[in-house]
Amino acid sequence: MNQQKQMIFNFNNSYAKLHKVFYHTVLPDNMPQPETLVFNQNLATELELKINNPQQLIDLLNQIPNNKTINPIATAYAGHQFAYFTMLGDGRALLLGEHLTTDHKRFDIQLKGSGRTPYSRGGDGKATLKSMLKEYLFSEALHGLGIPSSRSLAVIATGQTVYRETARQGAVLIRSMEGQIRVGTFEFARYYASTQQLEQLLNYAVKRHYPEIQNGNKAIQLLQSVMSSQIEMLIGWMRTGFVHGVMNTDNTSITGESFDYGPCAFMGIYHPDTFFSSIDQKGRYAFANQPKILKWNLARFAEALLPLIHKNQDHAVKMATETINQFDDCFDQKFQEMMLAKIGIQQPIDGDVELAQDFLRLLKIHRKDFTHSFNYLRLPDFYKNKDFILGAEFVQWLQKWKHRINFNEGKGHAFSIMERYNPFYIPRNYFVEEALNLAVKGDTEKFNSMLQILKMPYWYDSEMDNSLFDPPGFDEHFKTTCGT
Repeated sequence: MNQQKQMIFNFNNSYAKLHKVFYHTVLPDNMPQPETLVFNQNLATELELKINNPQQLIDLLNQIPNNKTINPIATAYAGHQFAYFTMLGDGRALLLGEHLTTDHKRFDIQLKGSGRTPYSRGGDGKATLKSMLKEYLFSEALHGLGIPSSRSLAVIATGQTVYRETARQGAVLIRSMEGQIRVGTFEFARYYASTQQLEQLLNYAVKRHYPEIQNGNKAIQLLQSVMSSQIEMLIGWMRTGFVHGVMNTDNTSITGESFDYGPCAFMGIYHPDTFFSSIDQKGRYAFANQPKILKWNLARFAEALLPLIHKNQDHAVKMATETINQFDDCFDQKFQEMMLAKIGIQQPIDGDVELAQDFLRLLKIHRKDFTHSFNYLRLPDFYKNKDFILGAEFVQWLQKWKHRINFNEGKGHAFSIMERYNPFYIPRNYFVEEALNLAVKGDTEKFNSMLQILKMPYWYDSEMDNSLFDPPGFDEHFKTTCGT
């Protein structure tokens, strides 16, 4: 029986072979009354998990103390949180193991909310049911939108009470990622470990995540690769109006995956300064600030790599600076390509960038919805009962845009481009809160319906009708919290 339980995952662990400074072995807390509330069968199939009943997950977790084949670890990392450096680590998460698929793809399987670790810093190591359901929802939302993201396999209610502002229901999330190494992991190695251990982490990261790096300066090439993957991820955020909310270096993955969905949200009414996090009082991580914050985080990554970039520190700083300085041109080019695609232009000519910028300017001035406004351009009949007229200036812009897409794209081709770049559906804050609050009370119908819609967010389905248009003004006073 135990043999059957342990075979759910094909664990082949490599991170635990690093120096022990990078982790502590920790057992998860026992769950007195576990119940699987959400199970991701699609992800289980993709990962080739040998599971046909979510109860098997509960059985496996409860058997960990007696299962010698599973050795959970809490990983060490540091990080800049709101620009202030601090020692951190997995305070409520455990790396259960590395699952290997038949084609040798490796995925970290993590528990979140499983109890205290040596890095908990006075916290209880637990997580609330609402926050774990939210992470499940948003990780699947970004995946459905085509943005690299962690995935959620299951949310298990623990039967325990977690105390935050009030007593809450506790839960554990089972999360899958290509890799859980963060910029903050390298910061930890630089400032709390030896140069030899930093180099060991570098070699491990290159071999596992960027094996194409074979010769030359591995540190510089890793910096370039991480910058490229992070930019690709960020372009997806900017394309869909996603605001992460807490872009600390410990929440910046070297694999370019979005993860740690605490105070995140999607922007409704367009404004570059939009943010929802209650702890981000000055808007450091606002929507339009995300590119410069990512660049700042990458600069911290470069600093951590300096001893491995070159033995001469001045020369290392020069090489790192030259690499980081490539960020703006790379991001700007990809951002412009993405924004032009959102208005149906794939073969730009002079004036196209200004055309896209003018559209955003009109949305900001007239406080229009980011997602709906782009869809309105190709589907005006769908919005005929909605107020999308932006005044005489918009009528002029619309005529100019129609003339432009007929110039060399053609309307049909332009619309097909726009369909791929503009989601019809995003998880809007009002409906997310409604679904989460009901789910916590035991009514998961809206939550499950939202999950189904998020699988294909680019095509209209009548099931979307009740969650496409949120009540006007809700987002103006809406605040998110880390909530875990």
